[in-house]
Amino acid sequence: MPTYRFSNTLNNGEEFELFMSISEMEEYLKTNPHIQPLMNGAPAIGDSIRLGLRKPDSAFRDRLKEIKKAHSKGLTRSTINTF
Repeated sequence: MPTYRFSNTLNNGEEFELFMSISEMEEYLKTNPHIQPLMNGAPAIGDSIRLGLRKPDSAFRDRLKEIKKAHSKGLTRSTINTF
């Protein structure tokens, strides 16, 4: 069962959370018209850099390039991703 956030419009917008099923929440809202549900933010889905949604800043990428150059000597090449 999920946790729902509500706001009490009679009590200066006091916010609170309740743990209940969807059907219980719908019944609760019908019997309490002064209670308004609040939207929970978007769920975190993971690291935006690892998912490819954004790149690390330029200073970090420069450091990665330095590391890659220092470790790409000889027969093997470094596999560091410098974006």
